Amino acid sequence: MSTIAAISTAPGIGGIGIIRMSGENCFSILEKIFKAKKPQEIDKIKGYTIKFGNIIDENNTVIDEVLVSYFKAPKSYTSENMCEINSHGGIVIMNKILELCLRNGAELAEAGEFTKRAFLNGRIDLSQAEAVIDIINAKTDKEAKISLEQLEGNLSGKITKIRKIIISIMADIEATIDYPEYDLEEVSNARILKTLEEVEALLSELENSFYNGKILREGIGVAIIGRPNAGKSSLLNVILNEERAIVTDIEGTTRDTIEEYISIEGVPLKIIDTAGIRNANDEVEKIGVEKALEIANKSDIVIAIFDISREINDEDRKILELLKEKNAIILLNKIDLQAKADIKEFEILNKPIVNISTKTREGIDDLYKVISELFKLKEIANDGETIVSNIRHKNIIINSKNNLLKAKETIENNMPIDIISTYLKEIIEELGKITGETVTDDVISEIFSKFCLGK
Repeated sequence: MSTIAAISTAPGIGGIGIIRMSGENCFSILEKIFKAKKPQEIDKIKGYTIKFGNIIDENNTVIDEVLVSYFKAPKSYTSENMCEINSHGGIVIMNKILELCLRNGAELAEAGEFTKRAFLNGRIDLSQAEAVIDIINAKTDKEAKISLEQLEGNLSGKITKIRKIIISIMADIEATIDYPEYDLEEVSNARILKTLEEVEALLSELENSFYNGKILREGIGVAIIGRPNAGKSSLLNVILNEERAIVTDIEGTTRDTIEEYISIEGVPLKIIDTAGIRNANDEVEKIGVEKALEIANKSDIVIAIFDISREINDEDRKILELLKEKNAIILLNKIDLQAKADIKEFEILNKPIVNISTKTREGIDDLYKVISELFKLKEIANDGETIVSNIRHKNIIINSKNNLLKAKETIENNMPIDIISTYLKEIIEELGKITGETVTDDVISEIFSKFCLGK
C-alpha cells in the first residue's frame, strides 16, 4: 500500500495540530522533513517513542517546532509504520507540513483511510471500524459508551458466537448426509431445532436492542407547540439555560423553527421550538404554522404548552385535538399567575400533565422526569448490554432471523435435512457482513466515505 498523509485535527485554530502518516515509506519521508534535536537512526528508535525537533523544507528553513510520535508495524493504529507530527495548531502551519509530506512521496489520504487500513490489515473488524465514527459523532456520554463498547468488540463477540453455533449445526448436517447408514436424522433434527431456537433468541435480543440504540444515536425528537405567547420560546430558553429564542409580548414572533440538543439521563433530545399555532393572516406566519404542524406529526413526542392564566379558546382546542393520537405531554404554564383555564378540558385527553412556570422555572424537573419515564431512559444502555445502534446491522440481523425461521420450517415440515443448510449458509453470509468477513468492496467504500479526513 502507498504511504498516506492527512491532517487529523479539526479545521481551524487550536493549541496543537496533528499531521498523520502511515505506510511503508512513512519513516523515510519523515527523515527528509524532520530534524530531531537528538538525531537517531530509525532502526534504533522504538515504537511508542516521541522525539522533539523541527520540521524543515528543502532549503532547511524551519517550518515549525514539533513533537513526532513513532509507531512501528504492526503495533500502530493501522498496523503499518506510522507517525504523528504534533505541530502548533495554526492551519497555515499544518498545511505547510502536509504539503511537505506530499512533496516527498506521500499521498493525500481519503476520508477514513487510516481506519480502513486498520480494518484491511486485520487489527479491527468492520463493526469496530464503524464504532470509531460513532464515537466521534456521539452527542452524549451514553452514546459514546455504547460506541466504545462496540469498538472493544462487544457486538463482534456476539456475532462471532452466533456464527460459530450455526457453523456447528452445519457440521452436524454434513455428518448426517455423509453417514446415511446411521439413524441420526431424527435426533439431529431435534437437536438442530433446539439450537436454532437458542439462536433465534440471541438474534431477537439484538434486534430488540435497536430501539434503544436508535434513541441513543439519533435522539428523541421533541416538538414544542402551542398558540402564540403560550410560553414556547420561554420554555426553550429555560431548558437551554440561555436566551436562545426571542421572547416578546408580540404574538407571532417565532415564525421558523429553532432546534437544539439537550441530554436527559445521557440520552440526546432534539428540542424544536415552533411557530405559534393560530389562524394567521400573514403569509410568512402561515408557512410557520404549517411547518409547526408538520414537525409535530414527525416528532417522537409533542410538548403542548398552554397559558392557564388565559381562558381556553378555539386555538387551544384545535391543539388539544391534534394531541389525541400522539405521544404527548401537556404543560400548563404560568402557574405563578391566577388560573383562568378550565383544567378539565386538559385532563379529558388522559395525557401526562405537568404544571410549570417558565418565569420561576418551577416544574421543569418534573417535565424531565415525565420524559424519562415515558421513554424508560434510565433502562437504556445498562452495563454489559449489547446495543445495536446501526441500521445496517439491524437489517442484517432481520435478514438472518428470516433465514433462520425458514430453516426451522424445513425441519418442522419434515423436509430433507440438506435443505436446511441452504438457509444456514445464508445466515453465516449475512452475519459476516457485520464483522466484514463477507462484505463487498462497495459496502466497505460506502462505510468509510462517511468518515472525516485524517481518521
